Amino acid sequence: MFGLFFFILFTPGVSEFVCTSPDLEMSYTFCDSTAHAFMFNLTPCSTMDKSVWKAALTWIPRSDIHFLKIVFNVWYDGARALLWKELLCSGADDEYSVCGTLKGETLASTFDIKGSRIKFPKGNYSIVVQGFSDDSEDNMLLCLNFTMIVKRDAF
Repeated sequence: MFGLFFFILFTPGVSEFVCTSPDLEMSYTFCDSTAHAFMFNLTPCSTMDKSVWKAALTWIPRSDIHFLKIVFNVWYDGARALLWKELLCSGADDEYSVCGTLKGETLASTFDIKGSRIKFPKGNYSIVVQGFSDDSEDNMLLCLNFTMIVKRDAF
């Protein structure tokens, strides 16, 4: 039986669309200059239709993931709106599927993003998502710079 195995190696600095619709446009670039085996999808592509976004992630990390801290920096029309840090993997009793992934293994995961129930005001959002392999935030595993354009107010 023949199967097609698909990965996208993104060119550094080139913006990749996540989705576009009449009320939302979302894309991302990588923060570093190295090509990545990475794919991210989001449905529905709307800020108004659903209370939960469904996300799908496929990634081949360049190092083992025993510890993973995620840092979200969100700017709205140029002003910082949110700084949020979350420890996903600590090496003990980890509940997320990403934890324990080894360098070169394919990580394929789907998850919900419940923040979409927030009514986003019309405007431009810059969202930097960083993943670190240590608590001091010195060893970055991945860095994505998302651009989210909300085209109309939800209220």
